[in-house]
Amino acid sequence: MEQKSVALDGPAAAGKSTLARKAARHFGLTYVDTGALYRSIGLYVFRCNVSASDQAGVVALLPEIELAMKYDDEGIQRMLLCGEDVTDAIRLPEVSNFSSIVSAMPPVRAFLLEMQRAMAAKYDVIMDGRDIGTVVLPAAGLKVFLTANAEARAYRRYIELLEKNVGVTLEEVKKDMIQRDKNDSERAVSPLKPADDAVILDTTDLSLEESFTALCGLITSRYGDAPGIER
Repeated sequence: MEQKSVALDGPAAAGKSTLARKAARHFGLTYVDTGALYRSIGLYVFRCNVSASDQAGVVALLPEIELAMKYDDEGIQRMLLCGEDVTDAIRLPEVSNFSSIVSAMPPVRAFLLEMQRAMAAKYDVIMDGRDIGTVVLPAAGLKVFLTANAEARAYRRYIELLEKNVGVTLEEVKKDMIQRDKNDSERAVSPLKPADDAVILDTTDLSLEESFTALCGLITSRYGDAPGIER
């Protein structure tokens, strides 16, 4: 039987991870946060003091990197980098911007491509990232491009960081986000853009629950409300 697949793309802090996790629990799908994979590679390179623009240096590190995902008791994806849980570390602003540059490198994207596709071939998934519907899963059964304006997204990320006791200002977060949007949309390989057949879901003026209801409606319209394969 063909696996169910939901591709959820969009810019940073559009709400992809939060909504994908909730939808995964609701529909019994396996949640795959592909951005966490790229961030983990970025964190490894960052810790090795290799420049984000040094492609040869980054490629030389790839064979050393071991990535794994696990799910805690609440069904939340945890990211393991060489055995270390780096779920929180990869969300720091300096790591986010660094990872944005590293993730644009073709060898890095190729390094992770088959890992992502293999998960979609094995499980019913909801997978979020920047190029899921355009590159990773071009035949996904449902493609959604989740977006919101920069002000709304910056505020959401700012609150998220404050809750983690990360000392940043709203202006700093907004500046970093605008730069990351530029990096993601202008990169030569797999730039951030909606797939031609993606449904655009703008959450600028929607609450979390309203956004979730809208996403669930799209999934239900495509696959029905029956649970998928359990993890």
